[in-house]
Amino acid sequence: MGTLFEPLILYFVLFFSGSIGLQNTQEIFSFSVPGSLLQIFLFSIPSLLLIWHLLLKDSGSFKKEYFLPRMSDFSSLVITLPGLILIGFTIALVSSFFSGYSQNPVFLPIKGFFSWSVLALSCISTGYLEESFFRFYLLSKLNEMGIKEIKAILFSTFLFSICHIYEGPWGFLNSVLSSILLAYIFLRYRSIHGIALAHGLYNFFVFAMSQ
Repeated sequence: MGTLFEPLILYFVLFFSGSIGLQNTQEIFSFSVPGSLLQIFLFSIPSLLLIWHLLLKDSGSFKKEYFLPRMSDFSSLVITLPGLILIGFTIALVSSFFSGYSQNPVFLPIKGFFSWSVLALSCISTGYLEESFFRFYLLSKLNEMGIKEIKAILFSTFLFSICHIYEGPWGFLNSVLSSILLAYIFLRYRSIHGIALAHGLYNFFVFAMSQ
């Protein structure tokens, strides 16, 4: 249990300290360039550097070369991104047949190349942060503790999905299925860059489709 103390502390600090874990519950969202830039450079990037520092300091069973770009990153990207889109589309389709389901939030139009660029950077940085913690860091800690992969995936999925519970039952289900896919692909290819980019591009795709 001692080795799990650090990940749980990081989880609560990073994802329930007014940043990712506490999301706006309004039905209409307006994208803010200044707010997004502050989020990226004052929270996402520093948090990501902290996680990577801890991983590099104590690599455990995951070697440091997993940080370096490899061909497996491309393979995991081209598998994961369509998988995430398919999961999201399927859940949206199924949910439409149930009365009383929550509609997706409405995003006000995003205008200008710079705003879209900031949005892309925000999505990618969030993808890297969440994948570095929930897949790379957390799964490595659970592996060090001798926890089997299936149980490790389920534990990582539980923590990840709790962060997205504000999205309602269908969004929660989307997070569960997406997390299982992301964890499996990471353990299969030992690739952080592929799944992080897929995660970020999926988030960007959702924003773009809402316009």
